[in-house]
Amino acid sequence: MLEPNVKSLAQGKNFAAFSTLLPDGQPMTHVMWVDADDEHLLINTEVGRQKFRNVSRDPRVTVTVIDAASPYRYVEVRGEVVQTVRGQEARDHIDQLSQKYTGGPYDASAIQTERVILRITPSRQRANG
Repeated sequence: MLEPNVKSLAQGKNFAAFSTLLPDGQPMTHVMWVDADDEHLLINTEVGRQKFRNVSRDPRVTVTVIDAASPYRYVEVRGEVVQTVRGQEARDHIDQLSQKYTGGPYDASAIQTERVILRITPSRQRANG
């Protein structure tokens, strides 16, 4: 179960730093759009991206969601990708995220490979601020 402050920040118009592990063990971090349901943080990416290859090999991740209105307020979630969701649900989800962050639909021409939702179950949740 996500803590209420984690869920609230992830469902708001706040960006996340999403960290995965490269094959040689080095961390890789991207600034991402983020979402949440009651139990998981949700990251939407593409199957052709390095971050997807990373979590397919090693599902351990860290997601830090930063409050856009007060950057010293943030939550950090360490956990694992426990499920991937492809197909129309993932495609619809990127449009929902685009609506939240940009106010319009996602640019379909930007999609290079299949969209996928990464469902992340927390093992540790920490809030600051």
